Amino acid sequence: MEFLLQVKNATNQIVMNCADIDIITASYAPEGDEEVHATGFNYQNEDEKVTLSFPSTLQKGTGTLKIDFVGELNDKMKGFYRSKYSTPSGDTRYAAVTQFEATDARRAFPCWDEPAIKATFDISLVVPKDRVALSNMNVVERRPYPDDESLVEVKFARSPVMSTYLVAFVVGEYDFVEARSQDGVLVRVYTPVGKAEQGKFALEVAAKTLPFYKDYFNVPYPLPKIDLIAIADFAAGAMENWGLVTYRETALLIDPKNSCSSSRQWVALVVGHELAHQWFGNLVTMEWWTHLWLNEGFASWIEYLCVDHCFPEYDIWTQFVSADYTRAQELDALDNSHPIEVSVGHPSEVDEIFDAISYSKGASVIRMLHDYIGDEDFRKGMNLYLTKFQQRNAATEDLWESLEKASGKPIAAVMNTWTKQMGFPLIYVEAEQQEDDKVLKLVQKKFCASGPYTGEDLPMWMVPISICTSEDPTCAKMQILMDKPELTVVLKDTKPEQWVKLNLGTVGFYRTQYSPAMLESLIPAIRDLSLPPVDRLGLQNDLFSLARAGIISTVEVLKVMEAFVNEPNYTVWSDLSCNLGILGTLLSHTDFYEDIQVFVRDVFSPIGERLGWDPKPGEGHLDALLRGLVLGKLGKAGHKATLEEARRRFKEHVEGKHVLSADLRSPVYVTVLKHGDSSTLDTMLKLHKQADMQEEKNRIERVLGAISQPELIQKVLTFALSEEVRPQDTVSVIGGVAGGSKQGRKAAWKFVRDNWEELYNRYQGGFLISRLIKLTVDGFANDKMAAEVKVRSFN
Repeated sequence: MEFLLQVKNATNQIVMNCADIDIITASYAPEGDEEVHATGFNYQNEDEKVTLSFPSTLQKGTGTLKIDFVGELNDKMKGFYRSKYSTPSGDTRYAAVTQFEATDARRAFPCWDEPAIKATFDISLVVPKDRVALSNMNVVERRPYPDDESLVEVKFARSPVMSTYLVAFVVGEYDFVEARSQDGVLVRVYTPVGKAEQGKFALEVAAKTLPFYKDYFNVPYPLPKIDLIAIADFAAGAMENWGLVTYRETALLIDPKNSCSSSRQWVALVVGHELAHQWFGNLVTMEWWTHLWLNEGFASWIEYLCVDHCFPEYDIWTQFVSADYTRAQELDALDNSHPIEVSVGHPSEVDEIFDAISYSKGASVIRMLHDYIGDEDFRKGMNLYLTKFQQRNAATEDLWESLEKASGKPIAAVMNTWTKQMGFPLIYVEAEQQEDDKVLKLVQKKFCASGPYTGEDLPMWMVPISICTSEDPTCAKMQILMDKPELTVVLKDTKPEQWVKLNLGTVGFYRTQYSPAMLESLIPAIRDLSLPPVDRLGLQNDLFSLARAGIISTVEVLKVMEAFVNEPNYTVWSDLSCNLGILGTLLSHTDFYEDIQVFVRDVFSPIGERLGWDPKPGEGHLDALLRGLVLGKLGKAGHKATLEEARRRFKEHVEGKHVLSADLRSPVYVTVLKHGDSSTLDTMLKLHKQADMQEEKNRIERVLGAISQPELIQKVLTFALSEEVRPQDTVSVIGGVAGGSKQGRKAAWKFVRDNWEELYNRYQGGFLISRLIKLTVDGFANDKMAAEVKVRSFN
């Protein structure tokens, strides 16, 4: 390979990144001068670097560095690796694919593997002539390879100036579907052979999304084409390589008959996320990994904006609160959380920051910021930022500066309180009526999952707070920026009987604790649904987490649940269901476990009866999601009628008499397994083996942990490490066992300990390993286990 270099200071050494690569020869030729051969290669394996030593000094000026090297096509799902797949006739074959983010381009070729060291790339691949070869840019030439007629050389156009972690190439067997977006960009979705049909949904989303982002940022998509491709073995969900985005099969492929509604929604979100990076991340790249959160947080926010544009019927912003906002708050309330912005030294530390704080808290504070600035100024600021830094690198402060210019608001001052310190505030509020006005007293304190905050220092946030009343629950009566520990505000013309609610739309990244009287007055607004869904959701989520932190009583919260009897909204139910699940897990350590199951059956059976088993005419996406959620919850809790019907439908499904619709499969599978025996498990494993679609295999893998007999739990754990399960999916099988029952929790934890070597070697410290540990220790609730987990601080 050849590098065009500029030597800035005379030197006799060149240091570059390289890992698992053997250099055969290296030489440097100054422009118009003799080439000098390197005489020594000194590898610093710990630092993933190599030093090339030259016998004479390389003078200032430009020149060409040539390196011949050998690397390996590994099976670690990073760098240049092999991905195993089966042909339609059942043969096992391998594709060669890349995954370079964060620091693995150096496993494919020696380079300067840092986001700020950008270059253009001219890529050629020599490949078997019956294989598809793709890279970031379009193909400019395909010619027979002189030394071997079974090979061709495929040459790609020169790339724009870009970072190494975004370079990509894929060689394998694929079919594709294609379209042109309104603005003339060629979009292709590559699928496994024979499954082109399954690429159509993602193609539609991508073709709508490119023009949406072009308008939103007011900056055109900079490449002539974009390919989206499904890769069989893939560690992450997807990767935004410029012009060649790689995906897990389940994040890209949709089968009109066998894909459930939540899979469609997932594909739409992931496509929206990766395409946003083509601008935010690829055109303008973070200066260093410390600013990764900006890249990921931003894309994790705007993916929802894009899906809301393509599919308004998904009510996706309410789902954001349940999927990202509350998830981030749960993590960020722990004592071992970390600030959004983390300083990163060694490359091995980079993987550790790809977590829900970077993604979900990042997205949540950007949503809050967007709301605080307003859409128009936000877009102006984004355009300013992208235009100023295009093809370059930027830091978090650069974005704040652009948004400050566009909005005239103190963006940096506000945002630093959210990105540079961990945690978030709990706002305590009480109200006092003074004639026709209500006087509110607000106090902010750090919210901690372990109980009231007692630290010496008093962390402070600058909190944009919106307040609404029953007069108009959808519109802020007042907006303030709370920049001190305590604040008193007066709501003019607010009658005694009017309720008051903070955090309209659940946009501010804080929790609210109301005085008992204020909470009391909000309950009727939940019952009669005059409070919007996202506010009902936020209210019950705050209450549950205050109860878990021991700040208020659980009994009080369960009383409020009563008010949700008429709840029609899927996302509110989904969040409620999660919270009851966590409560159930905690109570599984006590004598009240059966009582909470009865409570769950009581809460969910009215809505279960209303919905029934079969879709009704005129129903949409959210009804399908709600039905799956409710039936699964009732089935797991042992609701008799639900269990009987699930067994009947499962039998018909297995016998091929009446195939279950994709949306009913998870709830039916989980119900029959939870109350099943060894023959149920065998049937499920048989369905897994027969499944042609990765989505169906994953669907089964995730529910296997519901089985309750100890010897069957062992069988599922052994299955997790077998050839039948793709390496990236082992984690969700083990996690399903840990989340399935109290016995499962203990068994999964023991299994991870006993197989630690194999698991660690398999994932090599990537983010799958930390996900595995989190999933297996999540449900423990006693000091003995806590001590044991600590002692095992692995490795």
